[in-house]
Amino acid sequence: MSSTVDKTMGDSKALDDKYNIEAAEVLANEAQHLPITEAAPIYEQLLTLFPTAAKYWKQYVEAHMAVNNDDATKQIFSRCLLNCLQIPLWRCYIRFIKMANESKGLEGQEETRKAFDFMLNYVGADIASGPIWMEYITFLKSLPALSTQEESQRMTAVRKVYQKAIVTPTHHIEQLWRDYENFENSVSRQLAKGLLSEYQPKFNSARAVYRERKKYVDEIDWNMLAVPPSGSYKEEVQWMAWKRLLAFEKGNPQRIDSASSNKRIIFTYEQCLMYLYHYPDIWYDYATWHAKSGSVDTAVKLFQRALKALPDSEMLRYAYAELEESRGAIQSAKKIYESLLGDDVNTTTLAHIQFIRFLRRTEGVEAARKYFLDARKSPNCTYHVYVAYAMMAFCLDKDREIAHNVFEAGLKRFMHEPLYILEYADFLTRLNDDRNIRALFERALSSLPPEESVEVWKRFAQFEQTYGDLASMLKVEQRRKEALSRTGEEGASALEGSLQDVVSRYSFMDLWPCSSKDLDHLARQEWLAKNMDKKVEKLALPNGPGSVDKDYAGLISNSTVSAKVVNPDVSKMVIYDPRQKSGIETLPSTTSSGVPAAYSNLSNPAAAIVGGGMTNAFDEILKATPPALVAFLASLPVVEGPTPDVDVVLSICLQSDIPAGQTGKLGTSAVQLSGGPVPTTSVLSGSSKSHPMPGGAPFKTTRDRQAGKRKDLDRQEDDETATVQSQPLPRDVFRIRQIQKSRGGTTTKARGVTTSQTGSASYGSALSGDLSGSTG
Repeated sequence: MSSTVDKTMGDSKALDDKYNIEAAEVLANEAQHLPITEAAPIYEQLLTLFPTAAKYWKQYVEAHMAVNNDDATKQIFSRCLLNCLQIPLWRCYIRFIKMANESKGLEGQEETRKAFDFMLNYVGADIASGPIWMEYITFLKSLPALSTQEESQRMTAVRKVYQKAIVTPTHHIEQLWRDYENFENSVSRQLAKGLLSEYQPKFNSARAVYRERKKYVDEIDWNMLAVPPSGSYKEEVQWMAWKRLLAFEKGNPQRIDSASSNKRIIFTYEQCLMYLYHYPDIWYDYATWHAKSGSVDTAVKLFQRALKALPDSEMLRYAYAELEESRGAIQSAKKIYESLLGDDVNTTTLAHIQFIRFLRRTEGVEAARKYFLDARKSPNCTYHVYVAYAMMAFCLDKDREIAHNVFEAGLKRFMHEPLYILEYADFLTRLNDDRNIRALFERALSSLPPEESVEVWKRFAQFEQTYGDLASMLKVEQRRKEALSRTGEEGASALEGSLQDVVSRYSFMDLWPCSSKDLDHLARQEWLAKNMDKKVEKLALPNGPGSVDKDYAGLISNSTVSAKVVNPDVSKMVIYDPRQKSGIETLPSTTSSGVPAAYSNLSNPAAAIVGGGMTNAFDEILKATPPALVAFLASLPVVEGPTPDVDVVLSICLQSDIPAGQTGKLGTSAVQLSGGPVPTTSVLSGSSKSHPMPGGAPFKTTRDRQAGKRKDLDRQEDDETATVQSQPLPRDVFRIRQIQKSRGGTTTKARGVTTSQTGSASYGSALSGDLSGSTG
């Protein structure tokens, strides 16, 4: 057994993620087959990670109950019952109590009755608590009654339990009502009539609420383990399901008294925390609900529980401190802030700032100033502390001198921080101190590196637009361009003036001296000016510099697509050409009449650039695209966006006359037919472009192709014949015979194509028209 334990613990050490649910289930299953002495460390490890996993607590306690270890069983129940409000665990508890008190007579029966009352007080509102109510009633009925008085007391106790059960929305509410009717009628039919008529409306209301409640409960995964939120879809669904159930309970749908309604809300929150234990928003909602209900002390205890569950949550600490401060517990709030400060080594800047503000609110200006003087010596102190204290002195204490001195002191330490410069400039702007603002910008820009001074230059230019004249505006703008041109951000064109500068100078708030379309156009031009050279260099890399021909360079320069279109990285594209097989010669793509003209009408010719090839970019596309598809694409409108109007595209599809081919002279690069099929449609019609078969099945010309494959292909093509619609192909018997003679025979049989003396051809394809036929 020890080797098994070592293996199990070794598996647990292999958990990279300590909240690995699958590994936890494996450990729990293995622990069930181990003696309790060996399984206990595994259960303790699991319950340290999942302290609200009721099923693990149940396994743990049942393992102790199996060996009659009552003391350990009681200790485990005391650790888990109040935090795990789950019916199976509590039924295990009542089973243990009944066994422990079975031989104790009247004293044991009283202990068991108290245990039932204790259990129903905590989990009696559960929708699955019906069996517990029934078990309690059965237990009460089984109690001995030695006198009439004891019998009357027993019946009264049973009646009270029934009356509580039938107004609780549970799965067994209708069965409980029927049992209650039978019970009252068995005691006294005359008394039963009045009691049943009194509780009938309450039962009807509880039953209606149960049906609504069940809809929300059914959405919840009751086997889910509490893990930190990872943003998965399942977790979000569960979070929303619990939120809906909580909102339902807060609405008091049964219209019961506020005390009973609050008890159900508390029960729902406690159950929710079993599964959303690591969600700070649930803890915060629970605590604030108690505070708004008037139970501030309970809210404080909840925050303390929350911080034990989530000790690293600064949000909950600030919320807890806020609650303590709002109720006047200043010292308690101060301790919380001091816990955030820690040992001053890991103290965050935000903790310093919030503690200064807290001291200013609760102890006055002097306490805040004293702590600021200490905080600025901290190694973790950043410029944020200076800004926060200076603005507090300026806005709250109305002391501009202290604020100015703090900013000046921080400038000596944080001159290299552009954001600090901007905050200081904002402060001086509030003072309307334009002289010191200019001095600040000059000092900062003389020390900041150009790549970090972009925002400072921008703010300087905006300042001159407000406080300066035209000469100072233009001067600062030119200095800005000269400084930023050295960073490589804008290139050599940075020194040139542009209309964008005029727009920047003469705009105000959300008012612009041009339309939004003009703004988009200017922004697009600016982007193109910055990236045109970079794009050419990038495309020229595969063949070396200077290898871009004139046509290709013109293609790049003319492809001015809309700024709203995000083009794909066409250098990663790979063309699929079904005719690039062994034994088939591809056709040149520049001899087909009409095709280049159609391509010239496409909205984005730059999309033809693929694979990094420089010279025959159009040819590569033409090899894979049938002329009919080219003609269709050429008829599409130019759209300025990634998503065209579907109705417009469908309308064009319905109105387009897609050509099937034209008769003409045979091209010089016809498909070689030695041992192959009869010329394709494009050859017969005089087009030098080869057309893929409409059914999508390409010809194969390898001699050793098996007959089975040919039959499968022919069968597939025959099936596709019913779906292909094309115009009748021209019939030219003389042309067919001339081709046959040039290939050395009048009767050529080649893989599913047979030519007879009459000149008719039977193709093993899906082509329709006079030339279509069945395979041989």
